[in-house]
Amino acid sequence: MEKDWPLYEVFVRGKRGLNHVHVGSLRAPDAEMALRNARDVYTRRNEGVSIWVVRSEDVTASSPDEKDPFFAPSGDKVYRHPTFYDIPENVPHM
Repeated sequence: MEKDWPLYEVFVRGKRGLNHVHVGSLRAPDAEMALRNARDVYTRRNEGVSIWVVRSEDVTASSPDEKDPFFAPSGDKVYRHPTFYDIPENVPHM
């Protein structure tokens, strides 16, 4: 029965972290139970401040093999890069 449960990906934000990091996967009957199980399995030492659980089937990802054609369109938008702009002399801390 347990292997019929959906697979969830678990992301934890640590106390000193600014972003969530993928820490593993688990199976659970629903999202609420996945969240509780993720807390028990991945934050036993109170190192987390936030947990996300996402059904694995809901994750859509690009392939590393397609990185060049996938990310190439951003190359022609040079205004997105900080080096495109001139910083005035009177701007402090730059």
